[in-house]
Amino acid sequence: MSQTPAPPTAPSTAPPLYRRLATHYRGAIEAGTLAIGERMPSLRHLMRLHDISLSTALQLCRTLESDGWAEARDRSGYFVRKPQRLRMTPMEEPPAGQPPDPAQFVGIHARVSNFVTQRRAAEVKVNFSVARAAPHLYPGEALRAGMTRALRHRPELLTGAPPLQGDPQFRSVLAKRAMSAGMTLSPEEVLVTNGCIEALNLALRAVANPGDTIAVESPTFYGLLQVLESLGLRALEIPASPQSGLSVEALELALQAYDGIKAVVVIPHLQNPLGSVMPDAHKERLVRLCESQGIALIEDDTYSELLDVDSAPRAIKSWDRTGNVIHCASLHKILAPGMRLGWISAGRWQARVEMLKYAQTRNNEVLSQIGAGEFMGSGGYDRHLRRLRTALREQRERTTEAIAAYFPAGTRLNLPNGGLQVWVELPNQCPSSTVFDMALREGILVAPGLLFSNTSRCDHYLRVNCGWPYDEVVDSALKRLGQMVASLAH
Repeated sequence: MSQTPAPPTAPSTAPPLYRRLATHYRGAIEAGTLAIGERMPSLRHLMRLHDISLSTALQLCRTLESDGWAEARDRSGYFVRKPQRLRMTPMEEPPAGQPPDPAQFVGIHARVSNFVTQRRAAEVKVNFSVARAAPHLYPGEALRAGMTRALRHRPELLTGAPPLQGDPQFRSVLAKRAMSAGMTLSPEEVLVTNGCIEALNLALRAVANPGDTIAVESPTFYGLLQVLESLGLRALEIPASPQSGLSVEALELALQAYDGIKAVVVIPHLQNPLGSVMPDAHKERLVRLCESQGIALIEDDTYSELLDVDSAPRAIKSWDRTGNVIHCASLHKILAPGMRLGWISAGRWQARVEMLKYAQTRNNEVLSQIGAGEFMGSGGYDRHLRRLRTALREQRERTTEAIAAYFPAGTRLNLPNGGLQVWVELPNQCPSSTVFDMALREGILVAPGLLFSNTSRCDHYLRVNCGWPYDEVVDSALKRLGQMVASLAH
């Protein structure tokens, strides 16, 4: 490409420089000068070519990425991509300044029970309802080999008592990897749990009593709503942005309106179901707000390693200086769904959480911890994550292109920067419960939006999994789903 000087300084009403340069490169892509799949000029080259700062070069590439004309590949730079066949209107932000609905004891159990009962009774051919990847995308053989070696060298593992907190080497590996997310943890501050769901149970039991109020994102993972209901806690749903997650402004309003909020639970990275990512400034502001109000902040960081970014995002706990943040995480989505390995670092509640864990479920078995710890301590783990993110990115893109092509006008979705699913808004308030019933009769299982809130505000949404390879069966199922939505939304 011929050298293109940076445009002259424009008046304040003109688009910013990075946006003008992004428009220039988009034109080059549309003209075929930069071909689909070709590597974009490096950040260093862009800086020299246009005499711009690193920040401007990054904004240029990220703008092309967010507009669908480029994709970031881990350790490789930015590459030209094929934009979606049909551009879809992005989801709207939640209304600002609106107080939340009254806190209430969650009534989600009946909905989830009905969903599970119908799912079990049906012959499911295509499952869009789960939030995990296909089995072959996980390193099963490497994990099996590691556990076989462990049993060969330590045959007493199956007959001896496991350590109270978990395998020391596994906890050491978790503490070391936490450093990349900005956390400074000792292995003694890590307690192994049965998945993230037990970690959340322990965190909530440590900071609240039955009848207390817990602030959660809206929409949120229905498993969290089930936990709240089982513990007799009230859920106060705080609006969440499809882009930036929990609205800190709405939480501040809620704190003025409600006394006795005991904790806030958030998923900062690839929020389930929205796929949003909380900016660092919002994370720090949230930490300081909860500290000042004496409210526990519980972080569910299950999905961060599925983000399509070059380096790990900062955990909310990395801003914690008082032990007020409880960090919960899991390997369920990223390494091995069958292992149910999670952990918790509970700050000033650590001793109480350890006591509750001992009273509730005692020690976890250690064979899977040893296998996972060995693999995570090797270079194979990061290679696995890169392969998994690449596969999921392709599957998400093909899924969203199909939704754009097959679903009726007015459909919206949020295209996340990583993860296992997309959140789809159906047009004309089309009821997801009816879509669920219609689809299940044809062997297609979806997660209706009504599962993700105790209110009816999410009934016209679907969560669609992208964890399985995209093939003709998946394509046909999405096309049929689009036809069902069109028949209901006319």
